[in-house]
Amino acid sequence: MSKNQFFDESKEQSTVKSIIVSKYFWAWARVIMPSVRARGGNLAYIDLFAGPGRYKDGAKSTPILVLEKAIEEGDLRERLLTIFNDADEDNTQDLETTISNLDGIESLRHPPKVFNSEVGTEIVQMFEQMKLVPTLFFVDPWGYKGLSLRLIGSVLKDWGCDCIFFFNYNRINMGLTNPIVKEHMDALFGPARADDLRRQLEPLTPEERELTVVEAISQALKDMGGEYVLPFTFKRENGDRTSHHLIFVSKNVRGYEIMKEIMAQQSSSTEQGVPTFAYSPASKAQPLLFELGRPLDELVDMLPGAFAGQTLTMQAIYEKHHVGRRYIKKNYKEALKKLEQGDRIKALPSAGNRPKRNGEATFADAVEVAFP
Repeated sequence: MSKNQFFDESKEQSTVKSIIVSKYFWAWARVIMPSVRARGGNLAYIDLFAGPGRYKDGAKSTPILVLEKAIEEGDLRERLLTIFNDADEDNTQDLETTISNLDGIESLRHPPKVFNSEVGTEIVQMFEQMKLVPTLFFVDPWGYKGLSLRLIGSVLKDWGCDCIFFFNYNRINMGLTNPIVKEHMDALFGPARADDLRRQLEPLTPEERELTVVEAISQALKDMGGEYVLPFTFKRENGDRTSHHLIFVSKNVRGYEIMKEIMAQQSSSTEQGVPTFAYSPASKAQPLLFELGRPLDELVDMLPGAFAGQTLTMQAIYEKHHVGRRYIKKNYKEALKKLEQGDRIKALPSAGNRPKRNGEATFADAVEVAFP
């Protein structure tokens, strides 16, 4: 499928990707806005591989969803800077036309800027030399050309800046062993880590290769200062192979928590109520294949050892334990209820003295838990 054919229709996976990015943009903007307002400053949304304004089936692209949200909200109308770029002139022309036809677009204090440029070292150097306003940075290349650690780091370095990027696993997996694209792979992982990956991957199974590659890019981002990394997996139509990942990276745990909840909502399946952080068209057609794990039971067994001899609130347990794991807050509440019912912990107030929901005691953030 060519790049232009990719935009001919809005596939389910493209729709999910747009939902994740646009929902996070709005949540991020609400969190960051009080500080921006207090400083009398602005915030920004930058998309360097923006694509057209609409897919051929009429579905709105991510830039349009972001701009519509800005038009609706007063602070965003006054303070949001938007920069869109695409190397394909047809895409930028379509995007400019779609933007100009948006109802209320003239209400934005800062008109959107649309550029038609290749993403390379010049853009990276420009961002590296700038002190950016709080920025949500979306990098969605067709393959991997233009995507590099330096590019992500050039934006992530400044306060309030988060990044979401498209990680084309299939093409990157093949590219790691292709000497013709060695320069691109070295730019993405760093030369030393890319060389280590090439040595590691040869004897591995396909599943092991994927885990190793995603772990490598996650560690590279953390080494660069992006402490909180969260990948979301997209599977092929039959559900047996990964097509790509959408990877979120932030320096702030609050952004990580927000994105976890958003990605959990967009997961196509859960295991014992624990989100898979994956979208697979096959999970609806073959649900039994996606319910074989017991991750909530694993969390129930994990917590007593992790917090032995300690007394903490539910919120403190969640904050200390969830980073780097696919559990969300409600999973911790469910696990603690199971532990309480099995007399493996003591909770204050006790179950009989807490509010009920559907006949069961709730587990509020402030409930104290004593581990033996």
